[in-house]
Amino acid sequence: MNRFPNRAAIQTLWRQSRRFIAFAIAGLAYWLIASLPPPSDLQPQAMKAVAIFAVCIFFYVTNVIPLMITSLLAVILFPLAGALDSKTTFALFGNQVVFFILGAFILASPFMRSGLSRRIALTVLRYFGGSPSKLLLGVLLFPAFLSFWMSEHAVAAMMFPIVIEIADCLGLPPQNPAGGASRFGKALFLTMAAGCIIGGITTFLGGGRAPLAVGILRESTGQSIDFIPWALAALPTTLLLLVFAYYLFLALYPPEIKNVEEVQEMLERRRRELGPIKPREIGVGVLMLGAILAWMFYGKQLGLANIAIIAVVIVFVFKLTEWREVEEDVNWGIFLMYGGAICLGYAMEITGGAEWLARHTLGPLVNSPILLFAAISLLSIILTELISNSAVVALLMPVALSMGRDLGIDPRLMTMVVAIPSGLALMFPMGTPATAIAFSSGFLTMRDTVRTGLIILPAGWLIFNLSIHFIWPLLGFAVP
Repeated sequence: MNRFPNRAAIQTLWRQSRRFIAFAIAGLAYWLIASLPPPSDLQPQAMKAVAIFAVCIFFYVTNVIPLMITSLLAVILFPLAGALDSKTTFALFGNQVVFFILGAFILASPFMRSGLSRRIALTVLRYFGGSPSKLLLGVLLFPAFLSFWMSEHAVAAMMFPIVIEIADCLGLPPQNPAGGASRFGKALFLTMAAGCIIGGITTFLGGGRAPLAVGILRESTGQSIDFIPWALAALPTTLLLLVFAYYLFLALYPPEIKNVEEVQEMLERRRRELGPIKPREIGVGVLMLGAILAWMFYGKQLGLANIAIIAVVIVFVFKLTEWREVEEDVNWGIFLMYGGAICLGYAMEITGGAEWLARHTLGPLVNSPILLFAAISLLSIILTELISNSAVVALLMPVALSMGRDLGIDPRLMTMVVAIPSGLALMFPMGTPATAIAFSSGFLTMRDTVRTGLIILPAGWLIFNLSIHFIWPLLGFAVP
């Protein structure tokens, strides 16, 4: 008789107990930090803020509780610990960035549900079907451009069935025990994910991390960044990295097929099946175009959040969507995460905890702007492969703002240095939904995503840092 528990029993016991162990470790860490006498250069409130920050880092990294619950935990702990008063803490959920993200996510629902996004995709991709390399270019550029204007995750979800149909039409075999997947099939899905992810760093609409960073900036310094300056700062990195990714995928996965004419016929057939454009599609298209133009040219005067909420109201006034559809499509918990993350960043900045942490961690190693830009952007790219990019922004923003202030760097620059690279989660399927969606195709292995990620990410980091020093000054940014 086996006197030792089997592996399955041990795994079950670990799964059941690890959450309690994690809470015990987090509680002990908080108690140790908060109960220690604060250093001479740190106020007691700041010491408590640092302790809460450490607890949040632990939960963000281990993910034993959902990210939004970690953010809510921070909101509860700050008033209880006396680091912030309750009124200030809960008022941060009214930050206009939270409502901008809310509006942008709601607007994405009718764009997808109306069929307009699929109609546009089928129409555009028809013109890229002349050759395998041209088709690959279309699968890269179209989702990249669409991710300028809506969440990269939504774009990936919309593009996935279209790319699946392309692979089926060409008879490309997925991964199977008898043999490897088609090289061109791998390239198609890697390209789709890369297009969504790289395009998503360009504007506030590509994901929540950029608005979150701007929200922390506004609460901490009173400054902000408008829609067009952000897009101009990110666009050089986006364009150069798209070019690099395109040629990389062609080199690593050269197409084994020569003719893709049947894809053009299939895409045209699918487009015709949609029938003539419907009034709902026209209404959604006009509204989306109007909202985008308003964000670009009137965002500063009217406020990004105000424009988003006005557009949402119009959607329902003209019955372009139903609340039931929006309820199903929008991840409501994410707004709890953003509100809590803004609170975390604000508390660290206002109490002085971020300044103290920066001075005693990276401070001795980073004593010039060029080193600070390089270090923060590198940390951002590495961490975003391990934890949520919104968590990366919440953790790095307080430290980056404090270190930038010590070196006389415009806090708006530091905000972009944190947020733009944090969107480049290209290596692991768990890094971002876009990669996970592509991975679910059956064409990719972990080796594929890691191999390409290990090449694209250093290139992205280098391109981004070169653009800071050589392109941003030409755009009017005061880069020291």
